[in-house]
Amino acid sequence: MTALIPEFINYISVERGLAKNTLMAYRRDLTAYCAYLQETEGVTSPEALKHQHISRYMMVQKKKKMEVNSICRSLAAIRMFHRFLVREDLAQEDPTGLVDTPRQWKRIPNVLTHAEVAAMLGAASGRDTQGLRDRAMLELFYASGLRVSELVALRMEDLNLESGLVRCIGKGSKERLIPVGGKALEALAKYFDKARPKLQRGRPGDALFLSRLGQSMSRQSAWKIIKDCASRAGIKKNIKPHTLRHTFATHLLEHGADLRSVQEMLGHTDIATTQIYTHVDRERLRAVHQQCHPRG
Repeated sequence: MTALIPEFINYISVERGLAKNTLMAYRRDLTAYCAYLQETEGVTSPEALKHQHISRYMMVQKKKKMEVNSICRSLAAIRMFHRFLVREDLAQEDPTGLVDTPRQWKRIPNVLTHAEVAAMLGAASGRDTQGLRDRAMLELFYASGLRVSELVALRMEDLNLESGLVRCIGKGSKERLIPVGGKALEALAKYFDKARPKLQRGRPGDALFLSRLGQSMSRQSAWKIIKDCASRAGIKKNIKPHTLRHTFATHLLEHGADLRSVQEMLGHTDIATTQIYTHVDRERLRAVHQQCHPRG
């Protein structure tokens, strides 16, 4: 079945218009799935596949302590793959109909305090070229709640310093406009004036954030900068790519933003996805109550 994966990926790319990162994730998920079927279950064709094989694969993923959301995404890819095989007459039946979807527990995301954000931004400060770039990047990241992939994909034309807006093309090629605060705009102006021309070295290119080689910043490089700044700031929490995005949403709600506005800025299709941040705020209030109430 591995040989059918490229055909499926091409199909969902054209017919469903899924984002590039989603296509890459589905390809990885299906490659691992087909490898398991062949190596562990001895299954190499759709006709030999039973729903028990898929259920056992889900359990293997669980035993490897994969995130529940990752397992659910993997199962979503597997479901779409088998429906495609039936639709294209490459298989007689879809065995995924009897497979239970792993429960998506509402886990409270890890967020930073205001003091930790300030320390992290301070750690990114510097008068040299890379220091100005890193400070501008983190300021914009925290100010906008962008995904890392969205941040590094920004072009110069996507940012308007005068209006204080950043234009982002998110999942499913959906466009959104996000306001950017004064601190981030100030850091970006310094980066544009003193750092970006030196990084660009006179070469053509309109990427907003450039690497030290003058090329468009990769997700891996941006993620490394974020982790390094958190380490220098002495933050002990487990920093993940979405930590600043979670923090952005949580801090907005803490200061009175309505859920619909936060949903729009984050680019969530379903407001239920945004509602996880209301749980974060309730947990914060509970912690304050326990700490400060005489009977807490």
